[in-house]
Amino acid sequence: MKNLVIARRYARALLLIGKEDGQAESYRGELDGVAGLIAREKELEQVISNPLYDTAARKKVLQAIIEKLDISMVMKAFLLLLFDKGRINFLISINDFYQKLADELKGIARASLVSATELSSETVEKIRVALSNKTGKDIVLEVEQDPGLIGGLVSRIGDLVLDGSIRTQLLNMRESLKRGESV
Repeated sequence: MKNLVIARRYARALLLIGKEDGQAESYRGELDGVAGLIAREKELEQVISNPLYDTAARKKVLQAIIEKLDISMVMKAFLLLLFDKGRINFLISINDFYQKLADELKGIARASLVSATELSSETVEKIRVALSNKTGKDIVLEVEQDPGLIGGLVSRIGDLVLDGSIRTQLLNMRESLKRGESV
């Protein structure tokens, strides 16, 4: 829990800098790129975040990586600050929070849509527009298939879950019958 609070704090700080200098979107891309590199290269992550290695040597490795990357001075300073504060191991979580905060800043909400069968692109677009109208935000949909739903759809936008799956309807019906309620 404490890790999430720390990650959120650093993500917010970087977003505030991005709002002030108008570079929030470019920082989004840079941070995502660096976090993606660290996530893919597990050895690199170990070298720069493992306290068993010498701190000065770890910092030199990070500085060498930063110099090879085409990133802004603000991002370079941010990464070095994370290292100096002992927070470089939170980089992936910081990136996750930053992406969400940057989406909010642009009025974008990310949602998942799970269906039992493959949906046409027209149907997906109609659902995206309906969700956008419901939330007042531009919706980016991640579409998945789950035959276990039997039929229907399940959509998630943050904490909001819209479940119209047949599986859930059958489970609800079963619970009603157990309680002796008429269906």
